[in-house]
Amino acid sequence: MAAQSRKGMGMMQTVEEVMTKAPVIPVVTVQGADDAVPLARALVAGGLPAIEVTLRTPGALAAIEAIARDVPDAIVGAGTVLNGAQLSDAVGAGASFIVSPGVTDALIRAFSDAPVPVLPGAATASEVMRLLEAGFTHQKFFPAEQAGGVAMLKAWSAPLAGVRFCPTGGVSPGNAPDYLALPNVLCVGGSWIAPGADVARGDWAVIEGNARAAAALAGG
Repeated sequence: MAAQSRKGMGMMQTVEEVMTKAPVIPVVTVQGADDAVPLARALVAGGLPAIEVTLRTPGALAAIEAIARDVPDAIVGAGTVLNGAQLSDAVGAGASFIVSPGVTDALIRAFSDAPVPVLPGAATASEVMRLLEAGFTHQKFFPAEQAGGVAMLKAWSAPLAGVRFCPTGGVSPGNAPDYLALPNVLCVGGSWIAPGADVARGDWAVIEGNARAAAALAGG
């Protein structure tokens, strides 16, 4: 059965608790600790405590470690986890949850033994069912817009009623309310809150403002 909890922010966190801290989990790509800490502080100040740091840069693990150490109100997770080695490295760096774009047999086995909550990715009904059989009732729907968007999740709501989703991929302030209005959606993931250009310039006030707007989103 999939791991469902993790010690964080002074309390036990389940995957559902992580997903319901705010309507949006910001998906961020950072070069290292210097950018990560002020970015995380801006996101938390704006009302988005759960933050997914993608493992797409050499400094991603250092960024996760710095956020876990220096931003106690943040729930920092690792995204784009593709294998068991990355899972282990991310947990070792202090990640409080793990996100993947999809799964393999090996990754399902690794996730089933993970000491932190995991949010595995699925794009088809068969993939959702496969993960559900493995005990994963909370999943990332990715890439959301390309895989059928709101209409697909509506179609799944009855036959796959036991699954709760975080749609990610092509989600924006314009369509996020449509996703959030669905009964099988707990939150959305998005990169629009912290664009790479704003992170590079250190525009933390702009990012905090984006976070505040995202935290106020509700289902349309």
